[in-house]
Amino acid sequence: MTRPRAISLPLCAALLLFAGPPAAADRDEDLERLRRAIEERRERVATYESEERGLLSALDAIERAAELLEREVVRTRRAAEAARAELVRAESEAAQNAQRLARTERAMSRRAVALYKAGELGAMPVLFSAGDLRDFLSRVQILRQLLVHDAELLARHRAESRALGVSRERAARAARESQAAQRAAAERGAQLEAEWGHKRTLVAHLRGSRARERAALIEFETAARALEETVAALPGAGRAVAPRVAGPRFETLRGRLDPPVTGPIARSFGRVVDQHFLTETFRKGVEFEAPAGSVVRAVAAGRVRLAGRFRGYGNLVILDHGEQYFSVSAHLSRIDVAVDQALSAGDALGLVGDSGSLSGPRLYFEVRRGSTALDPGEWLSPLASR
Repeated sequence: MTRPRAISLPLCAALLLFAGPPAAADRDEDLERLRRAIEERRERVATYESEERGLLSALDAIERAAELLEREVVRTRRAAEAARAELVRAESEAAQNAQRLARTERAMSRRAVALYKAGELGAMPVLFSAGDLRDFLSRVQILRQLLVHDAELLARHRAESRALGVSRERAARAARESQAAQRAAAERGAQLEAEWGHKRTLVAHLRGSRARERAALIEFETAARALEETVAALPGAGRAVAPRVAGPRFETLRGRLDPPVTGPIARSFGRVVDQHFLTETFRKGVEFEAPAGSVVRAVAAGRVRLAGRFRGYGNLVILDHGEQYFSVSAHLSRIDVAVDQALSAGDALGLVGDSGSLSGPRLYFEVRRGSTALDPGEWLSPLASR
């Protein structure tokens, strides 16, 4: 079944759910947080599948689990890289110790040959063949130095043998840790792919059920109203408040804004009629088609009012441009700004992703004055829609 166009409305949310990075706690707390997120995802998806409602809640749970897993994937891959680097260092150290030991053993071998050639009497003929007392004492000194050298050689051999054993054990341990880290990274990667698989399955089931599509449509409309209420409640949205923002006044930029991302507009602002369900909805923003990971930029100077998860929108940033004007950027894979941060036009907000999206990587973008949605196409440069 072809998915109705109404489903492409922004996946807004009635509740703001901020998802900052996990607290810098120890490893067990991170894993426990991940376990709880996966369990919550299972419960919400099961509820949605049995009751055919709660799509936004199920999507949000899937994406939260996936975000935690993405952090785990990054962590385990870094651990694997560190373990591989440690293995290289340990193997290099073992090789150097082996070379030093080999040189010492060659020196000991030469001394052994010399001692063998000296025969059973060893140094005695050397001493008693001295011509006088001075020659005798000189030969005694030389022999004493040879004994010291041999003792040092033996001590060095023992120390280098121990060092080689230690470095070989370190290399073996590093090899085990490297293999374990690579397995962990592969397992986390597989878990992450499984979570995105749950999302794809959810979307496929949605498109195959009229009842679910109708329920989703209601959720989208409710979420759109929630966004209006959220923007209307922001500082600066009311007529009595008109905060000053560095840069030209936003209203003077009509038709001259650079697009927030490089890419064509895939879905336009305005009335959407679903021929399948004979329903009519209103899209209050535009969707840019752009590759995942593309940089999303501020269209004008402003101050960050919201930056975090907004159920249905995924990762979202709202910029206050002053005099009741706001812009909304959603479906980000990553947010690179913080609330109350002042930005200039062109500053990076984050990266394109598919959080909260049923259509894959997209950037959902709105322009608002207070709670009123304006057509972004009238504000963006004509080149933005090409």
